[in-house]
Amino acid sequence: MKKILSLSVIILLLTVAGGCDSFLDTTPTDRISDKVVWQELETVTMYCNTFYAYIDRYGMYASPSQFSGNLTEGLTETFKYGSNVSGSRAGDANMIVFNPSRIGPDQNLLNVWATTYERIRRVNEFLVNMRDFANFDETTNRTFEAQARFFRAYLYFQLAKRHGGVILYTDLNFEQNKARSSADDTWNLIESDLDFAASVLPREWDAANAGRLTKGAVFAFKSRAMLYAERWLSAKVAADSVFALNKYSLTDNYADAWKGNNSESILEYQYRVTGPSHNFDMAYATFGEHDEAGGAGGPTQEMVEAYEKADGTAVDWSTWHGTTTTSPPYSQLEPRFHATVIYNGSTWQGKIMQNSVDGTNGRYMEYRAEAYPKGKTTTGYYLRKLRDEAHTDLTLLSAQSLVEIRLAEVYLNRAEANYRLNSPAQALSDMNAVRTRTGVNLPPKTGLSGNALFDAIRQERKIELAYEGHLYWDMRRWRLAHQNYPVGYNSYRVHGLKITYKNSSYEYEYVDCDKEDRSFLTKLYVLPIPNGELNNNSLIEQYDEWK
Repeated sequence: MKKILSLSVIILLLTVAGGCDSFLDTTPTDRISDKVVWQELETVTMYCNTFYAYIDRYGMYASPSQFSGNLTEGLTETFKYGSNVSGSRAGDANMIVFNPSRIGPDQNLLNVWATTYERIRRVNEFLVNMRDFANFDETTNRTFEAQARFFRAYLYFQLAKRHGGVILYTDLNFEQNKARSSADDTWNLIESDLDFAASVLPREWDAANAGRLTKGAVFAFKSRAMLYAERWLSAKVAADSVFALNKYSLTDNYADAWKGNNSESILEYQYRVTGPSHNFDMAYATFGEHDEAGGAGGPTQEMVEAYEKADGTAVDWSTWHGTTTTSPPYSQLEPRFHATVIYNGSTWQGKIMQNSVDGTNGRYMEYRAEAYPKGKTTTGYYLRKLRDEAHTDLTLLSAQSLVEIRLAEVYLNRAEANYRLNSPAQALSDMNAVRTRTGVNLPPKTGLSGNALFDAIRQERKIELAYEGHLYWDMRRWRLAHQNYPVGYNSYRVHGLKITYKNSSYEYEYVDCDKEDRSFLTKLYVLPIPNGELNNNSLIEQYDEWK
């Protein structure tokens, strides 16, 4: 967002600072009447600008509405939070994977029901008042409507990916008693709003409005949403429309891909411009960067072992599933590993990392040895991706941009859609565009079809989009979470490497980082309606999985 967004977003974040569940009174109508608001272009622009902050609310950096401030990867085999005490960026994710029955109608850290409906009401208020009071020309009105309807679709998507069919409101008649709609009707509304937005919004804006929603951003988001809806052709066509704009390209350096303000970024939230910042760097800092904070969580050995060698072949990790003084083959792994993970011997902020017991630059801590890691790692790894390496004074907040959608995801969305549409050659082509990009240079996959092709697409999403908030939701929509994260005899745990410096060399010990089984309950494919809604709405019915 450019400066046109700064004032309204600051107002919004000050308003919600007291708690995300309070009613979001973000529009100028608390000061002047609705009719007066709609007489001035500047006032309506400020009104519309408040919706852009919703990108931040569901993103990775602040993310109070994504997973209560945590990365959803903490609910998968790829990421381990270091604390065993409840709290955001502490032990919340661990408590859920160890005991998924903690999620229910009364307790659910993935719940966004109330806050999202409050935001939907704000968008609908905007649209109704525009129709009643706006005196602008048709083009201006439609441009405002397109932005608002995108955000309504964006908000309903947050509900639909958690619940399926939900209660639908498209006006201000928020009656207390209303039944939920079907999943098809919910996705119909999302698709309709996105189609309208794409038909109106420009390919790009002038410099004064740079950072606003564009046609490409809408198409890209639709390619994502339609995968969740299992509308494969719609997803493919939306992705095709992104590429037809000839506006975006993959960055030459994978480490730049998620940084924003480049050729790959399609929709982003620029904290440097809008004013508010976040503390992501402090939360995930390595040992020594901050006296009391850091090490909230880190990549697991399972994630490290998911990477290929730079030549596209697999590593045999069996040597490191015991205790050995042989150094792990980190140097052989493909470039995306080096851009994502801080490992023992890597360089971070000019320091050679020692992610070991008693290390100076990085330090290992056994899980549960202390309530909070305070910069230590329980896996032997730290998160590099998404962090700002140039941000060395962690007494100051961070300001790196949040890239909500980038071109690599659109390639992989279309790859999956093509696979579902029985077009394996096209699916391979899209997947290989990501693998063979400059700076990654992995060999292309060939001759794959059927389950082998789907597995390859899944693997590519896991690596390319690591820690960008996709994997947990992907596993749910694929209905594979209960197989990969099973209950009972085949329950799983995550692992790491305990590194100890002995006799002038490092010893690597494969360790259980959980000390308790993880699992996933099949009923979590649909999250429950909160009891607050059930108690106040006589027509709402709980989902079958939760009756």
